[in-house]
Amino acid sequence: MSGIFTKSMARNIFYGGTVFFFLLLLALTFDTNKTLPKLDNSANLTPQVIAGKKVWETRNCIGCHTLLGEGAYFAPELGNVYKRRGPEFIKAWIQSQPTGAPGRRQMPQFNLTNEELDNLVEFLKYSSEINTANWPPNIEG
Repeated sequence: MSGIFTKSMARNIFYGGTVFFFLLLLALTFDTNKTLPKLDNSANLTPQVIAGKKVWETRNCIGCHTLLGEGAYFAPELGNVYKRRGPEFIKAWIQSQPTGAPGRRQMPQFNLTNEELDNLVEFLKYSSEINTANWPPNIEG
């Protein structure tokens, strides 16, 4: 009778598989919860970073840019722009955006205050320090 399953054999395989995969789910959940605090960079979360995130959100930067792989693909990924370009370049770039050139895609002029600009740069610095295991690939070129 090889190759023939009885109802009790099929039920035991089902229950055994269910228990196995449930235990696997618990183990992976535990491992993730143990690992995430080492990767999330929350120790460097400051009021300035929080204010910078608010600038990021209220100006809808994610509507054009991606950050850590999330957002639109209209403009460059900003996950490591702080490391690539530095704070002074970022500030100068945002402040220098013209009001418009016909036929050319460009960033809007948001007229940020110096404080908002500093906060936004701190948020980008904070974001660039999150350990993403090199994901998404972010190579300028």
